[in-house]
Amino acid sequence: MPEQNKPRRLRKPKDDQVLGKVLELLGADRLRVKCEDGNERTVRIPGRLKKRVWVNRDDIVIVEPWDIESDKKGDMVWRYNRNKIPALKKKGYLKRISVS
Repeated sequence: MPEQNKPRRLRKPKDDQVLGKVLELLGADRLRVKCEDGNERTVRIPGRLKKRVWVNRDDIVIVEPWDIESDKKGDMVWRYNRNKIPALKKKGYLKRISVS
């Protein structure tokens, strides 16, 4: 039981990944996401996350852009809980995204 109270480290985006804010749920496991690099991407939720992670509007996610059409499409890698967003702001990761 003491492991539950242990603070977890904040997951950071890797070099080829970018943070984004979910603007719209498009259906069929697709999202419209405004990313930190200024692009608005159509993002796919991969099968391994489909039934495990529920995504809502205004959630902060990590997006891995595709090799082809990298400025328009990508895959979702991670969704942050609401209580992690202040830590992301404090560390300076959410500079270009307005988070309410």
